[in-house]
Amino acid sequence: MEWQELTRLTQGQPILIERVRLADRYVAIEGLFELPQLARLSAEDQIFVVAFLRSHGSIKEMEQVFGVSYPTIKARLTRIEGSLEFVETNPAPPRADVLERLKRGEIGATEAIRELEELR
Repeated sequence: MEWQELTRLTQGQPILIERVRLADRYVAIEGLFELPQLARLSAEDQIFVVAFLRSHGSIKEMEQVFGVSYPTIKARLTRIEGSLEFVETNPAPPRADVLERLKRGEIGATEAIRELEELR
């Protein structure tokens, strides 16, 4: 089944994947898996995001591809961005981690204090 068909069938409702099979092996994994954020977008929004990436983020090129104005492209990007959760790429370490690293001598007191203050 193609992803577009799955998107049409689910009509934007949240779905969970219960079984995953590796395409080139006879291995299947069962459990509850959520789709990645981008896969949860509508088919139209996924196509829009791919076009945006292919245009290297050029809104001017997006205007030409979709035949719409700059404000329309910006509004759609803002709507899509609003539906996605921000993924922290460099999260602050928990307090216990900072203290454990200090205890092991991996960081000094000054660094530990700085990191603990950032956690506030």
